[in-house]
Amino acid sequence: MNHDLSMERVIDLDEAAAEVADRAPGWRAAGLTVGQVTWRDHSVPWTQRFETDRSLVNDPDSVGVLISGPAEAELSVVLFRGAWADVDFVASMDDAGALPASDIASAREFGVQLDGWVARVFGQSS
Repeated sequence: MNHDLSMERVIDLDEAAAEVADRAPGWRAAGLTVGQVTWRDHSVPWTQRFETDRSLVNDPDSVGVLISGPAEAELSVVLFRGAWADVDFVASMDDAGALPASDIASAREFGVQLDGWVARVFGQSS
């Protein structure tokens, strides 16, 4: 059976965006900069643009956020509705790359993962 995971709606991306929004004030209080949440519309022909206005996206297939911290540390997370995320980071000159992010079963689980990624990149203990 061939599954196209990009089409499968495992995660409610509006709920995932709410997980980001719930955490943003705490991140800002800790000195981090939280970018606007971006959306990609699956129904728009390639090349899709990232939108910051949710109302412009009819059929979201991803939601993303960029978080920046001191010393140019950065965490980029793009969650796809098919239950995985692209997670790229720069914690320091010697510590950068991608973090594993597959089999995310729900928006709540995404929030827990997000806490771990933020702690990993910005050095806050979880």
